[in-house]
Amino acid sequence: MQKNYQFETLAVHAGEAPCSVTGALDTPIYQSTTFASANSEEMAALYGEQKPGYMYTRYGNPTLRALEEKIAALEGSEAALVTASGMAAISTAILGYVRAGDHVVAARSLYGATYHFLDRTLRRLGTSVTFVGSSRTEDFEKAIQPNTRLIYFETPTNPVLDVLDIRALAQLGRSRGIPTMMDNTFASPALQQPLRLGVTTVVHSATKYLCGHGDAMGGAIVGSKEYISLLLHEVHRDFGGVLSPFNAWLILRGIRTLHLRMPAHCANAQKVAEFLSRHPKVERVNYPGLPQHPGHELAKRQMKAFGAMMSFEVKGGYEAGAKVMDRVQIFARAASLGDTRSLIVHSASTSHRAVPPEKRLAIGITDGLVRLSVGIEAAEDLIADLHQALDF
Repeated sequence: MQKNYQFETLAVHAGEAPCSVTGALDTPIYQSTTFASANSEEMAALYGEQKPGYMYTRYGNPTLRALEEKIAALEGSEAALVTASGMAAISTAILGYVRAGDHVVAARSLYGATYHFLDRTLRRLGTSVTFVGSSRTEDFEKAIQPNTRLIYFETPTNPVLDVLDIRALAQLGRSRGIPTMMDNTFASPALQQPLRLGVTTVVHSATKYLCGHGDAMGGAIVGSKEYISLLLHEVHRDFGGVLSPFNAWLILRGIRTLHLRMPAHCANAQKVAEFLSRHPKVERVNYPGLPQHPGHELAKRQMKAFGAMMSFEVKGGYEAGAKVMDRVQIFARAASLGDTRSLIVHSASTSHRAVPPEKRLAIGITDGLVRLSVGIEAAEDLIADLHQALDF
């Protein structure tokens, strides 16, 4: 498909065309583990990759391929690889760059499972990691060592919503010959496209905004054809984190409305954040759409809108935060994010449970911090729900 189409058109059409056999307009679900060859010569050519085609879903599947082409188009990339979950994407992508004896520079403010993978799993494999405790590019530069092979970050960050300078970090990596990798889950390609700002590789939890309906788990890695091919041959096939064809189909369906959902998410989040920022029982609100947020101006430059994720501290600490969690009626007390429904979660006891308390506090994840994933319900109803929840 032409790459000069607008985002909205790519969201609907990229990677998908009517079935050449039946004319089916929707991409078929190729719910098959195995694909037959016409003869031994064709089978040998497929296994030797001398002929395009499919043989076994762990090596490729037409439904997965459609999703990969769509996500690559939306991120403005050469290629993409879809995986069974966001963490499968993150771990596979990182293992494609680093080996025992290498060093990684990573932001300290990260999704809890990502932090755990870097801090424990990667170290057990012989790779050292330095976590940068600020969002300043110069602090990332100071952390670089002679054996640094990757710079890893996310923006806005989970769950304190720090905003990092994508272009500056990408330029730092290029100047040192170090690949940069960014998790774009919170924003989605509808709001920011890191590859266009110079980042080497992008990862997603496709479970979140790409799917958008809370009914399919998946991940995605987006980058150059050469790198995606390396992952497919050297990491992904061996570790086996393969997305199911049905989940791929559900995420394809979800992406077709991404450009419609995100403006509704963002508009609601702005109103909710402004309400919370004025409430006498709220200590602070972490949302880049608020002018008082330290990353507000940077977010305006590198994002199309400010997203639908936020966190806030209720005065009174853990007990007060727990009361809000228990009193909400519309917000679902549930993990994950990016659903059409609004969700609320206590980060210290859920997503960042594995992060040691002292490190968690250093990031800004206090015991009373509450994270919201703002959905597409009526903003007035969401605000009323939070208002009554804070009335204690």
